[in-house]
Amino acid sequence: MTTFTDLGVPEVLARALAAQQITSPFPIQTATLPDTLRGKDVLGRGRTGSGKTLAFALPVVARLAASGTPRRPRRPRALVLCPTRELATQIDATFAPLAAAAGLRTTTVFGGVAQSRQVTALDRGVDVLVACPGRLEDLLRQNLVTLDGIEITVLDEADHMADLGFLPVVRRLLDRTPTRGQRLLFSATLDNGVGTLVDRYLTSPVEHAVDPAAQTAVASTHHVLEVADVAVKRDVVHALAAGRGRRVLFMRTKHHAKKLAKQLNQAGIPAVDLHGNLGQGARERNLAAFASGEARVLVATDIAARGIHVDEVELVVHVDPPAEHKAYLHRSGRTARAG
Repeated sequence: MTTFTDLGVPEVLARALAAQQITSPFPIQTATLPDTLRGKDVLGRGRTGSGKTLAFALPVVARLAASGTPRRPRRPRALVLCPTRELATQIDATFAPLAAAAGLRTTTVFGGVAQSRQVTALDRGVDVLVACPGRLEDLLRQNLVTLDGIEITVLDEADHMADLGFLPVVRRLLDRTPTRGQRLLFSATLDNGVGTLVDRYLTSPVEHAVDPAAQTAVASTHHVLEVADVAVKRDVVHALAAGRGRRVLFMRTKHHAKKLAKQLNQAGIPAVDLHGNLGQGARERNLAAFASGEARVLVATDIAARGIHVDEVELVVHVDPPAEHKAYLHRSGRTARAG
């Protein structure tokens, strides 16, 4: 059995992983770590839930710790760009124990909340900045942060950033980072302009593909339920929501997500909603309630179809069919994750 130290991960980080009961690398980590730890540019292709956050967090922390460049105010040393606030928060949580073990500091930067706290953290000096493109560009415009000191740049869920129209901003941000730095790009697919990012910003990248995008989670079973009418559909949805384990119910609109969560609570099924109309505080509270088991059901729009990782989601229900096939894959990928 290959261990993290076999792949070149420093002992101090391997111990930090072991403290979280993480001892065996996933395929994408086994494939990419020897190259990323050596400083090569890497293109990692793997579906959501394949363990890619750790695949880039380990080399970022290991290489920053080894480079020994001092931490300076407003001048982060590594940049991780991702499409959503939830994903930024989750990535930061993966980095936290590794950074602590190596004596590094991390912070997140995203919209939807006041920037004052983010600016205070940048002023103290951070090693790793996990950011959504829009807010980071705002802070750059205000001269509250510089990307001149970036040694490693990571683009996570690049295809999702393309779907959301972020690529022009991403290009402007990458143009502000030193060309000599290491760059890692992780994406399930290379369509929608992601391929041009690879060509323009990665130098002789090593490509590692694990779990091609065409596959959904192999450990999941897919069912189609045909219902006679709206009333029967409601009863079936309530029955599916009423089970014991955690489940995610996907709706097409914010209004319907809010309405169904309310109906389930009235029926005695503890549920929370997650969609774009909620403020950041409410989003975090609702996700925390779902993760802790206080609410067994998360009723969400496609905002939660990617990047949200909660352990042991037993069932995903497409209450409203997704708009396109990729959304079906990403929604379904909330269960049967990471082995």
